[in-house]
Amino acid sequence: MEKITSVSNNLVKETLKLQQKKYREISGKFLLEGFKPVFEAFHCGVEIEYVFVREDKVSEYEFLKDKIILTNEIVLKKISTTDSAPDCVGVAKQKIFGISQIQNAQKVLLLQNIKDAGNLGTILRTAAAFGVDAVVLFGDCVDLYNPKVVRSAVGCLWKLPIVQMSNVEELQKTFPNHTKIATLPRSKNLLKTFSVEKPFVIMFGSEAEGLSEELIKLSTTDLKIEMKDNVESLNLSISCGIVLYKLLN
Repeated sequence: MEKITSVSNNLVKETLKLQQKKYREISGKFLLEGFKPVFEAFHCGVEIEYVFVREDKVSEYEFLKDKIILTNEIVLKKISTTDSAPDCVGVAKQKIFGISQIQNAQKVLLLQNIKDAGNLGTILRTAAAFGVDAVVLFGDCVDLYNPKVVRSAVGCLWKLPIVQMSNVEELQKTFPNHTKIATLPRSKNLLKTFSVEKPFVIMFGSEAEGLSEELIKLSTTDLKIEMKDNVESLNLSISCGIVLYKLLN
């Protein structure tokens, strides 16, 4: 079993680069930090190249077999993005889905211009939990393989297909017969009385800007979460959770 304990090692340096988006895009690889993401990625068929594992924790990672590289806390601290060093940091190949893989999805979640990595990861975890069939990242969203997204998704990043889209024409072509639901604060349709038949696309915009006018125009209906008058809005991941639970249960 290979052992690397120096932060000057070339593989350590290459791993460190994956903290940056441009190197993730060039290489098609990303970081896995901690047991849960590594375990879930492995069992979801993600191609793991190697995993740096703290030597005294190696017995917990026997399922990785020859993918293990023994190391110490100094190296793990160097290559991880967390405040404290995790027990392991791995490198895996990004799992890319195509449009053809989501065309038959009945329950689709669309997220437009989501910039907060923690929010995105949490929403993906929620979507997987409530049975969403596919997720569309529309427009300028945070990098799907940002380390914080991967951590926040807690292993759910690979449990449903996620694709990128950039224009309304492509969206309409992919889901021509889906009911498209815009989430709008000004909607007169309250979530508590709202119902919809499959197939549908439920669309959320960013907390700062909401949905764009082009997506609102594309929508066939809309809804809002009823709240007390003295509360302006909810966190996006909370809103998604409430709406998905209501529509999918």
